[in-house]
Amino acid sequence: MADPSSYRPKPGQIPDSPGVYRFRDDHRRVIYVGKAKSLRQRLANYFQDLAGLHPRTRTMVTTAASVEWTVVSTEVEALQLEYSWIKEYDPRFNVKYRDDKSYPFLAVTLNEEFPRVQVMRGAKKKGVRYFGPYGHAWAIRETVDLMLRVFPVRTCSAGVFKNAARTGRPCLLGYIGKCSAPCVGRVTPEEHRELAEEFCDFMAGRTGTYIRRLEQRMTDAAEEMEYEKAARLRDDIGALRRAMEKNAVVLADATDADLIAVAEDELEAAVQIFHVRGGRVRGQRGWVTDKVEAVETAGLVEHALQQLYGEERGDAVPKEVLVPALPEDAEAVAQWLSERRGSHVSLRIPQRGDKKDLMATVGRNAQQSLVLHKTKRASDLTTRSRALEEIAEALGLDSAPLRIECYDISHLQGDDVVASMVVFEDGLARKGEYRRFQIKTFEGQDDVRSMHEVIGRRFRRYLQEKERTGEWPEAPDRPEEPGEPGESSVQAGQPAESPAGTGPLERLERLEQPGHEDDGRPRRFAYPPQLVVVDGGQPQVAAAKRALDELGIDDVAVCGLAKRLEEVWVPGESDPVVLPRSSEGLYLLQRVRDEAHRFAITYQRAKRAKRVRSSPLDDVPGLGESRKQSLIKHFGSVKKLRQATIDQICEVPGVGRKTAESVIVAFAKAAPAAPAVNTATGEIMEDNGGSTHD
Repeated sequence: MADPSSYRPKPGQIPDSPGVYRFRDDHRRVIYVGKAKSLRQRLANYFQDLAGLHPRTRTMVTTAASVEWTVVSTEVEALQLEYSWIKEYDPRFNVKYRDDKSYPFLAVTLNEEFPRVQVMRGAKKKGVRYFGPYGHAWAIRETVDLMLRVFPVRTCSAGVFKNAARTGRPCLLGYIGKCSAPCVGRVTPEEHRELAEEFCDFMAGRTGTYIRRLEQRMTDAAEEMEYEKAARLRDDIGALRRAMEKNAVVLADATDADLIAVAEDELEAAVQIFHVRGGRVRGQRGWVTDKVEAVETAGLVEHALQQLYGEERGDAVPKEVLVPALPEDAEAVAQWLSERRGSHVSLRIPQRGDKKDLMATVGRNAQQSLVLHKTKRASDLTTRSRALEEIAEALGLDSAPLRIECYDISHLQGDDVVASMVVFEDGLARKGEYRRFQIKTFEGQDDVRSMHEVIGRRFRRYLQEKERTGEWPEAPDRPEEPGEPGESSVQAGQPAESPAGTGPLERLERLEQPGHEDDGRPRRFAYPPQLVVVDGGQPQVAAAKRALDELGIDDVAVCGLAKRLEEVWVPGESDPVVLPRSSEGLYLLQRVRDEAHRFAITYQRAKRAKRVRSSPLDDVPGLGESRKQSLIKHFGSVKKLRQATIDQICEVPGVGRKTAESVIVAFAKAAPAAPAVNTATGEIMEDNGGSTHD
């Protein structure tokens, strides 16, 4: 535990201006990001008597080892930079809302020649019109099914669309009138796009005009005694009215607004958001967070606004945002929202009328969400804590292993040998820190030797990081492995690294403490576990322990979990540690081991599939993917290309004679040698000059 006075900036060193500050731990990880109108006043609050600090703030400042700051010109820039850094560094002491699910949207792909209506989740794509989010995907499908009889827009995948275009036969929806069948040319691309745009207009709330138009057409058809047409229009109107009824009118003035409500206790907070468009609730979503920092309702609202609109632009930010409490810098937040929308955004607390009543409804939803979350999670927290305590007791550890790393070796009969490393922190998978390795120092099947190599490489990199930061001034002698070419990271979704102070805020003046060359982003292999688990028994455990001993690392515990009897092995013991079958500790070790096995075998299968898909053309120098595809397309198959002459290959656009000769040579090298045949007897001759008989 660090003493905050050991890294407190000198008097007068902190500027009295707006800015964003970062606290780092002794591993140089950013553990907290905050913003302030006055950096001097805000940071002074962290360095008062520890007894006067909130318990969570006290934990943060004693975990930190340094503080640094960046000066900005306005509070809006501070808000933008704070959001960017929280998203980039994922600090452990910042409030971070997590969705309890991936919310589905109704999406219309206007960026395609023939727009498609479909359910979409995840990040939003450019050129796609979104409606929602919805609580359930089935709600979207019910709405779409009702509307397709009026707006018969394409809903099929690209593969189904191309197959229908090739065969000249539409899918079932085309036959029953729920698709205009652009795949077979029943409508032109322009007519189909007009249908898609009308669909979007209706979903956006412009419903009255369209229904009145249909009613007039129904009346005209009835007057002209076209009763079948009139009946069909009547059914269309009924379908649209049923689709509209799914989103009840809550605000009579056709308001476009988002309503945000918060329910909280001492430890956690739940946020509920209602998206109201055209006076109707078009979507709902909810978040839950641990209150890892001392934060009031206003602060929770500000964090929610950053999360909700940090990646949005234009109409995705509504004209009005209603909240239960205004953020501390309400004007700056409102200005930030207005910049993202491109026009004025009102940020306020509803005081009376329908909006206040609806806010009360959103608040009840938030309270119910918090109660439900606590009911589900109470057992999870208790179980995880008990599991870690049981593991610590069984292995004789001084404290619960908050970070566990597990390693597994995977191969197919000695080929494509790979290894995986998975990380669990506080009993939960930390997928952003998973790693995978290729075995490089030898070939063949030897799980024990492979385990020794992988553990050595992982912790050698850890010691190199400590040397670089000055934490390990005299590391033990060990062979260098520059670059470690056989290991790779799988941190999906992390932003590309760029120097601080660049990008949209490159005007910022950077004022950091001396010696802070590191940018604070998560470093590969930089953080040690308290426990290493290997998939295997005594041999694998001994190999892992030997690798750690060779590097002089004695503060990391090692154990192995054998699959056959689920026995836990520790170094130097002839008998395993037996945990009860009902033990939560054993269950956690099994989950960690199974996750390592899954990750390893997935990587091994991907490598094998890539190797199997390789062709002789891969060995032709200077032949890229485009010309490979041109060759295959020209001849129709690899078999026909193999039989082609040099002159025939030269006929392919972009392929010269030298490349054609290289292709012929590559196929010749790859072809199996034809067996020698005795022309007199018909016998197949062996390599040694003998013969073989059936």
